[in-house]
Amino acid sequence: MNTDPIADYLTRIRNASAAQHRVVEIPASKVKKEITKILFDQGYILSYKFEDTTVQGSIKIALKYDKFTKDPVIKEIQRISKPGLRKYAGSGELPRILNGLGIAIVSTSKGVMTGKQARRENVGGEVLCYVY
Repeated sequence: MNTDPIADYLTRIRNASAAQHRVVEIPASKVKKEITKILFDQGYILSYKFEDTTVQGSIKIALKYDKFTKDPVIKEIQRISKPGLRKYAGSGELPRILNGLGIAIVSTSKGVMTGKQARRENVGGEVLCYVY
């Protein structure tokens, strides 16, 4: 049994990109699907596919690498709010990652979104992770 599925999701992506894998497969959930969509929209992953072959389903993510240096596009992906210590931030307190070069993914009352979107919509929430 996994106590923190989001941390497991982030760790699978981190490990696959460190090992230079092209595709990583992860068990699906609604929050993981939303995080995947955000990573794709922000240009951190190449593509994704949701498969509902099993009861839970799975997410296949094609990782993105630099053309010339072969370095992964995701330099760091870090879990912030953990089950033992939740981190919440109001709309004015949402962090800027690397002066706007990275993103914070926030779970708000209006759904999962980036920190920049949450600031624009004037909502706060649980800071799930940082990606840069």
